[in-house]
Amino acid sequence: MPELPEVETVRRGLQPVLEGARITAVRLGRADLRLPFPPGFARRLAGCRIDALGRRAKYLLADLDSGEVLVMHLGMSGSFRIEAEAVGIFHHPRNRDPAHDHVVFELASGARVTYNDPRRFGLMTLVPRAELESHRLFAGLGPEPLGNAFSAATLAEAARNRTTSLKALLLDQHVIAGLGNIYVCEALHRAGLSPLNAAATLANASGAPTAAATRLAGAVREVLAEAIAAGGSSIADHARPDGSLGYFQHAFRVYDREGEPCPRPRCRGIVRREVQAGRSTFFCPACQRPSR
Repeated sequence: MPELPEVETVRRGLQPVLEGARITAVRLGRADLRLPFPPGFARRLAGCRIDALGRRAKYLLADLDSGEVLVMHLGMSGSFRIEAEAVGIFHHPRNRDPAHDHVVFELASGARVTYNDPRRFGLMTLVPRAELESHRLFAGLGPEPLGNAFSAATLAEAARNRTTSLKALLLDQHVIAGLGNIYVCEALHRAGLSPLNAAATLANASGAPTAAATRLAGAVREVLAEAIAAGGSSIADHARPDGSLGYFQHAFRVYDREGEPCPRPRCRGIVRREVQAGRSTFFCPACQRPSR
């Protein structure tokens, strides 16, 4: 499933075409994706102007001048295709199989934005702007890891007295919004912390952040920023809206590198894979030794 860098990459690719655009019509290829479209979905969108295109966690948010927000989630295989030759913009082909074109946005500019989703695990719905934060999709989400609300102190507060592992803590969307398996593994390696450590090691007896928490908060920000700059990681279905691939997968230090040498200078460890809560964890047992 696309993680924060991939969703942010898609947002940035769509922004020049969607932000400020007026939707003239919406065509639906089916009545649902993962969930049914809300009543009157296409009718409620027609005629609306998209004032801003944002992101919260792994969701894209299109603020409409109607007072509603178009909420979009890519699921496992969702992607957007921009066809805008009529307004002088060329984009590389993405998935053009019309059998999987489920939502088509026609814009007053002459551009067309098509949502394609072979597995149909994506989601689109409309939520009143005033109710967005309390909506079931967003209520209780943790801070954005690239925002001002995220810090070593917030990590320590969430981790204090927790017996769960560091890996599980970072994957908890109530603690940090938008992180997934790839970037959790990468951040922990950069911070030199074992994914098997107890989460409580991020806070001292008084609840203040430990040195580990400070390193980890910095590593999370660093790896996400680098991944966004690289256009995300294309290891399955992810591609940018112009059809080009992200390339951060070429910078992975441990993720999906089982059996390879650890890239940390002077470390002689070999990347190991273990399963935690049914998910693969990649780490170096030499420089990410569990705390005792």
